[in-house]
Amino acid sequence: MEWSSEGLIIGVRRHGESALILEAMVPGHGRCLGLVRGGRSPKHAAFLQAGNSAQLTWRARLEDHLGTFTAEATRLRAAEILADRQKLYLLQLLADHLRLLPERDPHDELLRGVVSLIDDERAAIDLGAELARFEMYLLEELGFGLDLQTCAVTGVHENLTHVSPKTGRAVCAEAAAPYTDRLFALPAFLSGSADPTPGDVAAAFTLTCYFLDRHVWAPRQIEHPSTRDWLVRHLTAE
Repeated sequence: MEWSSEGLIIGVRRHGESALILEAMVPGHGRCLGLVRGGRSPKHAAFLQAGNSAQLTWRARLEDHLGTFTAEATRLRAAEILADRQKLYLLQLLADHLRLLPERDPHDELLRGVVSLIDDERAAIDLGAELARFEMYLLEELGFGLDLQTCAVTGVHENLTHVSPKTGRAVCAEAAAPYTDRLFALPAFLSGSADPTPGDVAAAFTLTCYFLDRHVWAPRQIEHPSTRDWLVRHLTAE
């Protein structure tokens, strides 16, 4: 078995005296792990770091084996990321999110979203909005997507203002009025083209956190990433 493609490195860990286990997100192949022989040598250690992209060739005798990687750098970001606390925490959070996906299950749109989040320069509020949208799409890809297109009570498509914590479905303002203390606010930028505000982005993070914890973190007995708390505070500051 063999394939070759450019992938985003999301993690490395030591293996034995000189090798590394490299974890990468690869188009068409999803989250993949492989052994890099001699990966701790100065030649390889310079670019085998989370955040960098590399041309990867994976080989294994059988498809379900760990396999080996050979790698050649194509885009170096790690030094810039390490020098910027926001970028570092963002990369760590995104890597943690990607690890929620099954191994070798392609999720190319999520990969494109990660690359855009770490490469594109955005104001803090816009980055927060995009990160919240990414978490919404992550929930969808994990099979727990929210229905924000129609009101769960009336079926209307307009004036959707809240989300039910029980069903993950939108609720219009009229139907939500008696129960607003039991519902999540639905930020306008998630369901339309409105510009995000700090309050809206904070509400979006509250929404995604609840459903990630309910469907993913708690059932798997995973603590939610501490980097997320810092990013939420930083990206929603007034």
